[in-house]
Amino acid sequence: MVEGEDAESLNEDENLNEHSTDEQSTGTSEDSEKKEEKKDYIKWVEFNVSYDALDQAYQYDVESYDKDVHVNWIELLAYLGATYGGEFKNYKSSDMSKLVERLQGKEETMETITADMKYYSYYLEAYTAVLGGLVGEYEIEQKEDTSEECVWVKKYGLKAFLPIAKNFPYNDYDDFGVSREYGYKRRHLGHDMMGQVGTPIVAVESGYVEAIGWNQYGGWRLGIRSFDGKRYYYYAHLRKNFPYNKELKEGSIVQAGDVIGYLGRTGYSATENVNNIETSHLHIGLQLIFDESQKEGNNEIWVDCYNLVRFLYRNRSETVKDTETKEWHRIYNMKDPAAEEYKKTQSKAEQ
Repeated sequence: MVEGEDAESLNEDENLNEHSTDEQSTGTSEDSEKKEEKKDYIKWVEFNVSYDALDQAYQYDVESYDKDVHVNWIELLAYLGATYGGEFKNYKSSDMSKLVERLQGKEETMETITADMKYYSYYLEAYTAVLGGLVGEYEIEQKEDTSEECVWVKKYGLKAFLPIAKNFPYNDYDDFGVSREYGYKRRHLGHDMMGQVGTPIVAVESGYVEAIGWNQYGGWRLGIRSFDGKRYYYYAHLRKNFPYNKELKEGSIVQAGDVIGYLGRTGYSATENVNNIETSHLHIGLQLIFDESQKEGNNEIWVDCYNLVRFLYRNRSETVKDTETKEWHRIYNMKDPAAEEYKKTQSKAEQ
């Protein structure tokens, strides 16, 4: 399986800013044409949305949630993506403000505004794949003002979490694409967050465990798939001897903010449970999947999540240690509607 640290460099000759698709078969017979129908799905995404753009779009979304015109943060970003050709280096907050003013004026809609924008649909689909499960309705426990007891509160907003638990230090920088040479020369297709061994690692988004175990490049690692199937979160170099929450196994359902493992420095060895990484850190990778053929191999799409991680810093899961089991657990539980819906679907399938 090709994951994160083990993923080969993708073809850099691809047009990064257009929605590229498979070429349709030119078979001579009608039967072969039916068998080789054109597959239309995104082949490449370069996620260059700036932190400032993420922050501003998110604020507009949340602030307008209960208003007559609720603006969708992903649609705002897709409009600017199509306007800027995917590059946010020259991002201006006024560009987004003017768009929101047009929408809230009620004389225009996003559909009418973008009707003649050639690549808007591409950026909408691409950015939805990156951000689709991060914002929405959810319930979370919080303490009442007058007591220490927790009550369930319904909210709308960011329901994803920074992968490093609250009150644990870390440092990072944008290292996506830098060279790696263990095994073979390749690009770093993830984001490293340096911290202390044993730091609790939490799930960024709710999902199910798709991969768990040893990978010679990533060491002890976890792969968690979003319920819509679009995002695969890769958490690598977990702690020697105690890498995971012991309750986890393949197929386990996790809520965003749950403790899933512990920071370490395992990997770079075909032998299991070896510390061959010099600096303890979490490697977090985000893979996008528009077609299952992209899950493994040379057609994988990994995106730079540095600005996304900066954005997620506002939501950190507070944890506490169980002195008997040595496990860390979140203090305030959450109910994600996406997880509840997935459980219902699984239950019906089993019946």
